[in-house]
Amino acid sequence: MTATRKHTALPKAQILVEALPWLTRHHGKTVVIKFGGNAMVNEELKAAFAQDVVFLRHAGLRPVVVHGGGPQISAALDRHGIVSEFRAGLRVTTEEAMDVVRMVLAGQVQRELVGLLNQHGPLAVGITGEDARTMTATRHRPLVDGEPVDIGRVGEITEIDTGAIEALLADGRIPVVSSIARSQDDGHVYNVNADTAAAALAAALGAETLMVLTDVEGLYEDWPRSDEVISRLTASQLEKLLPELSAGMVPKMEGCLHAVRGGVTTARVIDGRVQHSILLEIFTDEGIGTMVVPDEPQGGTV
Repeated sequence: MTATRKHTALPKAQILVEALPWLTRHHGKTVVIKFGGNAMVNEELKAAFAQDVVFLRHAGLRPVVVHGGGPQISAALDRHGIVSEFRAGLRVTTEEAMDVVRMVLAGQVQRELVGLLNQHGPLAVGITGEDARTMTATRHRPLVDGEPVDIGRVGEITEIDTGAIEALLADGRIPVVSSIARSQDDGHVYNVNADTAAAALAAALGAETLMVLTDVEGLYEDWPRSDEVISRLTASQLEKLLPELSAGMVPKMEGCLHAVRGGVTTARVIDGRVQHSILLEIFTDEGIGTMVVPDEPQGGTV
């Protein structure tokens, strides 16, 4: 009986030991995770995401979660009889719509996520970019056919104050940040793209890693002709690819580029449809997705 028990337990011990180099490498490091896509609406994936984030915290990392809430916002706008309109891949956000956006992000999506994380202990604390002036923004006017257009209360981050997040991390908490920012010039509140917010926050915190959960396997080599995923590319290589990417991938990959150019060691786009994809990415060399790294210094090899 004892011998059988030892035998069946051994693979678990081997798996734990295999994680040791990664545990050593990432101990004490900050990792910013952008929560979105299917992982945000599928109950099993949500629960697995919460387990992964709490595991990171207990493994000695300092996770920070940033979230948007596209599907939930669209559903709430429908209920309020407000039409969802998108221009240049961004939601047109009227004053009326902004009230709903704020309510959904801070009052629904964030609350649910904090609740899921706190099933594992008193760890998660929800804040928005408005709190302690964590995120300051100015009105974003994207270019459509070469002309800037007004899409309402959509913001472009101009400043990050990491003080409140650093204080929470120092206290062993898991900050859960809603992508809303206070305006630097007109006193309004702005809706900020969550991919962009996560990247700006990762750079400001000097994070080791930015992880962006998506509904695809990663960045495809030659989509739609091939479904081969690019596993690793440098900032310069990514910059060349940006004009060819689909609208949905642009803010994610621009965010990755901004993060590594801002001092983040690696930025990764990973498949949030795979349970425990975060743990696979951080603690194994079987990483799933696309990793962006800074350019090698002159004279180095790529």
